[in-house]
Amino acid sequence: METEVDALEELLNIETEIEDVQDQIKFLLERQEKLHERQSELKFLLEAYKASGTGNSANENASRSSSLEDWSGSFEWDSQADDVRLNIFGIPSYRQNQKEIINAIMSGRDVLVIMAAGGGKSLCYQLPAILRDGVALVISPLLSLIQDQVMGLTALGIPAYMLTSTTSKENEKFIYMALEKGEGELKILYVTPEKISKSKRFMSKLEKCHNAGRLSLISIDEAHCCSQWGHDFRPDYKSLSILKTQFSNVPVVALTATATQKVQYDVMEMLRIPKCVKFVSTVNRPNLFYTVRSKSSIGKVVVDEIAEFIQESYPNSESGIVYCFSRKECEQVAAELRARGIAADYYHADMDVNAREKVHMRWSKNKLQVIVGTVCVISVIILLLVEIYIHITFDTQYLLVVRFVIHHSLSKSMETYYQESGRAGRDGLPSECVLFYRPADVPRQSSMVFYENSGLQNLYDIVRYCQSKRQCHRNAFFRHFAEPLQDCNGMCNNCAFFSEVREVDVSHAVPQMILLGTEEPSSYSSSSMHYLVIEI
Repeated sequence: METEVDALEELLNIETEIEDVQDQIKFLLERQEKLHERQSELKFLLEAYKASGTGNSANENASRSSSLEDWSGSFEWDSQADDVRLNIFGIPSYRQNQKEIINAIMSGRDVLVIMAAGGGKSLCYQLPAILRDGVALVISPLLSLIQDQVMGLTALGIPAYMLTSTTSKENEKFIYMALEKGEGELKILYVTPEKISKSKRFMSKLEKCHNAGRLSLISIDEAHCCSQWGHDFRPDYKSLSILKTQFSNVPVVALTATATQKVQYDVMEMLRIPKCVKFVSTVNRPNLFYTVRSKSSIGKVVVDEIAEFIQESYPNSESGIVYCFSRKECEQVAAELRARGIAADYYHADMDVNAREKVHMRWSKNKLQVIVGTVCVISVIILLLVEIYIHITFDTQYLLVVRFVIHHSLSKSMETYYQESGRAGRDGLPSECVLFYRPADVPRQSSMVFYENSGLQNLYDIVRYCQSKRQCHRNAFFRHFAEPLQDCNGMCNNCAFFSEVREVDVSHAVPQMILLGTEEPSSYSSSSMHYLVIEI
């Protein structure tokens, strides 16, 4: 006969099992949603293959054959490549896929490289550029980053130049003579995509260089900018398709840190490299600890929490980045951090060149602990501050490693957040990525991405990432980039503190939700939306 204790125990067991079943249902529904997304993506790819007229079998066979080739074996240039790697770049050994990528390029193949931030993409084209005869053309979207790359290579004694709006007449004349007649030393030439799309004179000189057999390779950085499905589409990248058409025998290297399957196909189509060798490195950064924290609606409270986190976790002034939504916001946050005793300064596009260089230098010499930059707009500019050429810096006094990345504001997509947070821990040591999230930030960001292809869908993906209290944050990246799941090893706050998840009753906000749902879209008010997101 059942006693009251037995009944109570069974009831508790049933309630626990119901909770487990509900968790399983939630997981399966999320899995179903991802499968539907992948199904749609594959349908899109098949339609695109069909529309391109190239035929599935040809592309598939090319892809299979390239993936079966062993690029890790021995090649005739091995000893020369090792000598350049060690004695010029100062790198004791290759990182994942670097040797294979270099061998494919040296073999004259087109290559698509998907490699996480800090994986060493630059070496993949810079080393072959030195080994191959002639001039390597590098297309990069940002003038600031180009300047930094050229400065670093020049310091190593590598003849690298840039041809941009800031190039002096003297250097421009030298570059054109080097391209046309092979006079002077020029190994690597950096340009922006606009130079390809808008300068007939440059393309004429480049053609003469090619006809003379002196164009060694073409490297396209941030290649995801080619794709309208990517998170950072740039119209001038569309013009880069002419490069493979005009210089068909020159190997093209397309590099990016992030690209979904759809974006990868789009890049291959846009750049006309359908038979390229593809190297996709894992998106996993096992040394990064991912955290999502609830964000207060009071600005000073948020800055208090950021300052407290920095001072408690990094008392030895380890370097970090704080991302904000707007330029005004990043100036305010930088000032508030300074008022709390943290050596911080802001960095954005409205600053003049001298002011940016001053901040750059102070941070690279560890005189600033924190740089505050705007989300998305300055994410690539901040990259040049982080890319202090760890692999070629012999003066360790100025060696800079970002130990933490804090998002004061929401990123616009999983790809953007992955890249921005990936600035941390490039030396492989434990580092932290903290995102402060509140629902009220979503409408601000949605107004910025509304007219982008898949802009809102990309935003909702990062919102789901932030709102999930039980699912592993690291697994969210694996799912998004269609990569097999790996162990998190407790390196995100959901996995490390799973037992601390608590449920909150929000039934009091239901009447407002119903009221908002029955209103005509034209009658929505910002106050109603603000009340709803604050209450929930």
